[in-house]
Amino acid sequence: MSKIKRALISVSDKTGLAEFAKGISALGVEILSTGGTAKMLRELGINVKNVSEVTGFPEILDGRVKTLHPMIHGGLLARRDLTEHMEAIRNLNITPIDMVVVNLYPFEQTIMKPNVPIEEVIENIDIGGPSMLRSAAKNHASVAVVIDPSDYPSVLEELNALDGELKLETLQKLAVKAFSQTARYDATISTYLNEKFTGEMFPETASLGFSKIQDLRYGENPHQKAAFYRLVSEKNRLSIADATQLQGKELSYCNILDLDAAMSIVIDFEKPTATVIKHTNPCGTASSDTISKAFRTAYDADTISAFGCVVGLNRPLDAATAQEMSKHFTEAVIAPDYEPAALEILKEKKNLRLLKMGKDLQRSQEDVRRRLYANVRGGLLIQTEPYTEIRRDQLKVVTKRKPTDEEINAMLFGVKVARYIKSNTILLVKGERTVGVGAGQMSRVDSATIAGMKAGPEAKGSVLISDAFFPFRDGIDAAAKVGAAAIIQPGGSVRDEEVIQAADEYGMAMVFSGVRLFKH
Repeated sequence: MSKIKRALISVSDKTGLAEFAKGISALGVEILSTGGTAKMLRELGINVKNVSEVTGFPEILDGRVKTLHPMIHGGLLARRDLTEHMEAIRNLNITPIDMVVVNLYPFEQTIMKPNVPIEEVIENIDIGGPSMLRSAAKNHASVAVVIDPSDYPSVLEELNALDGELKLETLQKLAVKAFSQTARYDATISTYLNEKFTGEMFPETASLGFSKIQDLRYGENPHQKAAFYRLVSEKNRLSIADATQLQGKELSYCNILDLDAAMSIVIDFEKPTATVIKHTNPCGTASSDTISKAFRTAYDADTISAFGCVVGLNRPLDAATAQEMSKHFTEAVIAPDYEPAALEILKEKKNLRLLKMGKDLQRSQEDVRRRLYANVRGGLLIQTEPYTEIRRDQLKVVTKRKPTDEEINAMLFGVKVARYIKSNTILLVKGERTVGVGAGQMSRVDSATIAGMKAGPEAKGSVLISDAFFPFRDGIDAAAKVGAAAIIQPGGSVRDEEVIQAADEYGMAMVFSGVRLFKH
């Protein structure tokens, strides 16, 4: 490109702007600006020309219209390599603009405010900013577009090194960043207003705005590349993306999946609850009077599988829990907070990743409205949250023996865990603790056998949770063989009567919930 002679600066985020503006001014660049940005630059002693002086038109409609004018966009869009373009703007007394420094009204920050009025949200939808960014980015061979304050130092350094010019490669990267930003901005607006105005969970176009949090060392395996992104429109909902890492190694792709699984389980419980995760499945989950006891019980459910686990807690991690945790090899922990004494104990485990959410880990109505996304080749699946409350009054007893109150309580505890275990799922529970998990098997009978093997003697007298109906009685036979005393399942098989008869033969209590809990 040719030397940058004229720049338009209009920003809401003024981070780093003073040094950058002084730097380009020292290079002889004429600066155009608007409103608060112009005021700030003048206070710094930088010569600034108001955009209204260029357009010959004042800012109107409370600043809604400032830069939407041919004198601005003609100066941005004219191709310097086309004689007819340059003659056209010359005949109209339009001077080229060689650089745009713009960031947008803080729409994303505005919608994060609690109970923000819709009028305030609407006023923070930027119009002129995205228009200038798109014009400049379209004509990037001739116009530099700078949207990110973190780019100021490198851009200024290159301008100084190249006597006021930028490399084409730099201009292209800046243009891509500008288009990415406007796409994300519009997607966030679209998603927010769709939810606000229509409540439609599955609109005709799924516009999703993601922002990168960090690059990851690799994906599920070392030969795969990966990065972690935040869905901007869901900042008010519980997300690992909002956690603060207090210590430990960099998070891996698999860590993040496991931490999400851990948090998803513990937020459904009111009592102190801990879950121990391996490969997104819980080895053990328990509720108790204290978080330390809950952790110890959850870990002891399957100590062999728990080696190298990820732990989720719905209470702050205290010294007693830290003391217990320090005895084991754990990869990562997610908790609402950490007591200073606990951090002092766990600092010895330098590689242990400790993540703090900084808020209660309890499911809110916002979380119930969350949408979940799954990629397939060339497509995207979207569904609502799997959370559905299963209440005592909706359970249908189908066997001769009715379950005891203790068994029903264990069932209601177990279904909260089972919905986050890979199907086919058979889960064995006693009280408020899991004792055996059979996950991800192609056969429900195999899952029951594995759950019983994991539980060992604890399987006797346990409550069995099945994520889907039993298509044959062989699943009940397997349940009886491992020692289960009661069963909760959705029901709905064409062989329900055969399955109920099998349960009666073994003297089991069985209830239908009417709710399938598949997780693929």
